[in-house]
Amino acid sequence: MNFADRVIDFNRNLQYTGKLPDGYFVLNPFMDNPETMKVMRQFYEQFYSDNDTRKFLIGINPSRHGAGVTGVPFTDTKRLDSVCGIKMTSARTHEISSVFIYDMIQEFGGAEAFYKNFYINSPFPLAIIREVKPGQFLNANYYDDPKLFLAVKDFMIDSLKNHISMGLDQDEAFILGKKNALFIQKLNTETQLFKKLTVLEHPRFIQQYKSKEKDQYINKYLLAFNQDGTK
Repeated sequence: MNFADRVIDFNRNLQYTGKLPDGYFVLNPFMDNPETMKVMRQFYEQFYSDNDTRKFLIGINPSRHGAGVTGVPFTDTKRLDSVCGIKMTSARTHEISSVFIYDMIQEFGGAEAFYKNFYINSPFPLAIIREVKPGQFLNANYYDDPKLFLAVKDFMIDSLKNHISMGLDQDEAFILGKKNALFIQKLNTETQLFKKLTVLEHPRFIQQYKSKEKDQYINKYLLAFNQDGTK
């Protein structure tokens, strides 16, 4: 099995069966939409059909408009089509974190160069939503509620170990989001999965609150990666 095979197999068998606090729910696009499995497979076969070792970018948990639809972290249907050349017909989504990630990927040297070096996913790799009013749901983060974090903590640790087993470099990982980092650092202290954790501002924060300084943040990412498009 190559890297792509391992990711596809992980996603195909991905499910969360644990309990959640009242009002929280998990969305699993790999079970909810047959086309998600199809486009996710296309993506990984296109960019990951090798056994190269990659650096890990650790997100929070997928948005229901990004990977919660496409099955590809930080990738909405627009960029899945326009950048990766993979069309999804059953959904059309726009996710602001995806905008930053793909602008950064362009500056890195393009999708092929970036995905040759990096793998993006989350310790809780399924979308979490919270019911705020009857029938009204919002995206939620695994750390929004202490009870929620405790409920999913063991699943997150197992997920991180599974991601590593696909072929990830454990010398350094990049954490997206400062609050996310507080929790991942605790997990890493407990598990010793990575030697070094480098923290970067979350793409959503940059797009929503620092858009005028976007180029500076892209440069910060690239400097952190210390890459010129090659390993």
